[in-house]
Amino acid sequence: MASFSTLSDIDLEKQVAALSRELAALRKAVSKRGGAYYEDGRDAALDTYSDLAERLRDAMPAIRRQGRVIEKSARDHPAAAAVVGLVLLGLVASLLFSRR
Repeated sequence: MASFSTLSDIDLEKQVAALSRELAALRKAVSKRGGAYYEDGRDAALDTYSDLAERLRDAMPAIRRQGRVIEKSARDHPAAAAVVGLVLLGLVASLLFSRR
């Protein structure tokens, strides 16, 4: 019986060694794929950022014009601007307190 247990121990050691090699190969494959997914995600984020930056750059003249119109209106009607500011402040405060 001792010879059978020795053979099974040797077989188990061989199987464990083979499984260890397979596990190492799988880890290597997963790390390569993970790196590829990371690079793909990074590239997609950079593309999205570039697209948004371009759109914002194109929209800046219109945003500046609207800002000047709002500024002129606030200078011409300071009381109305103060009322609008207080209403906005109240809305923001109510949103913050309603979440609690």
